[in-house]
Parts: sequence; C-alpha cells; structure tokens
Amino acid sequence: MSERTWSPSAVELERRDFRRARTVRSAALSAVSTVVVLGVLAWLITHSAGWPRVQETFFSWDKAVDSFPAVLKGLWLNIRLMLICGVSILVLGLTLAIMRTLRGPIFFPLRLLATVYVDLFRGLPLLLLLLLLGLGVPALRLPNVPIELAFWGAVAIVLSYSAYVAEVFRAGIESVHPSQRAASRALGLSSGQTLRHVVLPQAVRRVTPPLMNDFVSLQKDSGLIAVLGAVDAIQAARIETASDFNYTPYVVAGVLFLCLTIPMARLTDHVARRQGWHGSGGTL
Repeated sequence: MSERTWSPSAVELERRDFRRARTVRSAALSAVSTVVVLGVLAWLITHSAGWPRVQETFFSWDKAVDSFPAVLKGLWLNIRLMLICGVSILVLGLTLAIMRTLRGPIFFPLRLLATVYVDLFRGLPLLLLLLLLGLGVPALRLPNVPIELAFWGAVAIVLSYSAYVAEVFRAGIESVHPSQRAASRALGLSSGQTLRHVVLPQAVRRVTPPLMNDFVSLQKDSGLIAVLGAVDAIQAARIETASDFNYTPYVVAGVLFLCLTIPMARLTDHVARRQGWHGSGGTL
C-alpha cells in the first residue's frame, strides 16, 4: 500500500498567494512612505537658511577625521565601565532582590536594609550621586581609599542601577507561582535549593528583556562620568571641541554610542519577541 502524499487544496493555495501579495504590498508601501518622509525632511533641512552654518559646525568631515582617534580612545573607557558595572549591578541587584523576598521574622533586618537601599538610591538622581562620590570622596583624602575619578563614577553607577535592577529581579521572583515552591518543598528540596534550582531560573528568564533594556540605558549613562573630568568619549569630544568650537566631535561620540546601543536594542527586541512580550502588538 503506497503512502499518500499531502498537497494543499486550491483554496489553501489562493490563501497563500493572497497573504504573499499582501506582504509584498505592505513592504512596498512602507518603503515608499519611508523614502518620501525622509526625502522631505532632508530637503527641508538642507534648504533652510542656517544649514550651511550647521553643516560647518556639526558635520565637518575633516574635523570628524581629526577627532575620531581621540574620541574612540575615550570610548574604550566607556566600554570597560559598562562591562565592569554591568556584572556588578547584576550581582548586587540579585542579592538585594533575594534579601527583599526572604520570608520569616528572622530575616526582617535584611529586608529592611534592602528596602532602605532601594528607596535611597532610586530616589537620588544619578548625576547627583556622581558629583557627591566623584568629587566629594577624593577630596577627603582618606587613607587607602582610591581617588580615581573613573572608579567613583563606576561606584555611583552601580549604586544607582542596582536599586532599579533589584526591583526587576524581585518582580521576576514574585511572579513565580507559590505552587512551584510548594511542589519543590514536597519533593524534599530545602528553601535555599528551591530558590536556586526552581525559582531563580524561572524569574531570570522572565525578566531577561527588562534587564537587557537596563543594560542599553547603562551604555548611554556611562557617558555621565564626563562630568567628573574622566576622559571618556564625551570628555574627549569636549577637549577636541575646545580648540576651535567646532562641535563635530560630539556628533562623532554620538555615532559611536549609537553603534553600541542600537545592536543591543535590536537584540533586546528579538529576545522579547521570542518570549512573547510583543505577541499582542499591532502590525504594519
């Protein structure tokens, strides 16, 4: 007896042709509308009265080439800061979240400490923390205390971001249904084993997109250490600008930051879609 091969019906083929044609039509309309809008904006900008002056001051190719090595060298400090702070923030944020979710009266001091920490550093602006720590602590000249501006800038960023990340982790932990804990305890796991092997894996997986979004913000906010005088990409651009008041180095720094943040943002969207975060969104 020979196996019967399945083939789509005529109705199914028509549906596929219709969906394919609609997809092509939507893509064509999107491309045309995008080209028209960008073309109109480009024409309005380039034909404005002040465009020659703006082009000379912000988009000078010669100035961009001259300042690029210095700005790129400064960006290396931002990258190192992002990596070191990112790991520290994850560790500290997860620790704070676990402290806030501990049950029982014996853990009340830990819950109180974590709550005060989160409320304090979520309430203080990051820029204010940078100024207080980056300018205040080195001025005290305490023995055996680092005075590097980049170090205290990193400390301020970790303190501020860990408070927000702790709340993200806590939301993930508390989103795990209590039945998961009950089932784990019924199987003989201790509270610590339940947290490590059952609760945390689910919680981390659920909050991965928000955590990645916070890392995108961290990539940008690492440039705030320029207010302390540390020579990062923004400070290097400021130094290059001071020689002739041509602001093209700032544009160069902005482009370099975009090269870091845009791929990470697209990766965040991809992970979010895979986890169903955008499943109910609109379509073009």
